[in-house]
Amino acid sequence: MNWFEELLNNRALETALPEAIWDTVVMVGISGVATVIIGGVIGIILHITRPGGLAPMRVTYALLSSIIVNITRSIPYAILMVALIPFTQWIVGTSIGPIAATVSLTIATAPFFARLVETSLREVPTGTVDAAQVMGLSNSQIVTKVFLPEALPGLIAAITNTIVVLIGYSAMAGLIGGGGLGRLAYNYGYQRYDPQIMVVTIVVIVIGVQLIQWIGDKIVEVVDHR
Repeated sequence: MNWFEELLNNRALETALPEAIWDTVVMVGISGVATVIIGGVIGIILHITRPGGLAPMRVTYALLSSIIVNITRSIPYAILMVALIPFTQWIVGTSIGPIAATVSLTIATAPFFARLVETSLREVPTGTVDAAQVMGLSNSQIVTKVFLPEALPGLIAAITNTIVVLIGYSAMAGLIGGGGLGRLAYNYGYQRYDPQIMVVTIVVIVIGVQLIQWIGDKIVEVVDHR
């Protein structure tokens, strides 16, 4: 029996792989939505309150940028998810499972996405913003009608990159009971010394990342009219 036939007859893959893929989809999906909402709001506030922004607020910008965003991004995810176990248990009632993993995933990636949002908004030409102010648009109208539409290609690219990062983080979350492909690779591929499980897990993750990147690039091509 060759390696491919052994792979097809691997009962662990047949029973555990579909559940692992679904758990990963749940983790990435829930934390992805939460990250886009929370990180997006933080990123917009960062851009508006920065020096030279629509409503400069030095203290607010310093607190968000230096303390919340920079410090959180500086902590390796492996350390952060372990440190957040008590908080996760308090929020969702458990520290294991894909739903519990979304807490640390969101906290880890929201600051990362916020910085990408701020960078994308900075790329909007100042002349466009000045024209909107001359027309009498309020700050909130400038954000919704100027910044977000003009920065949409960059924002879509930021979302794509963030989801790719979440896929990698979700694999690490599996090591502490988060479930998903990371747990499958660890429990079967590492602890049970099954190289087939490890290879298949890597292939599935690579395919997932390539698919997300391809979809993101296609969306950027559609919305980018420059």
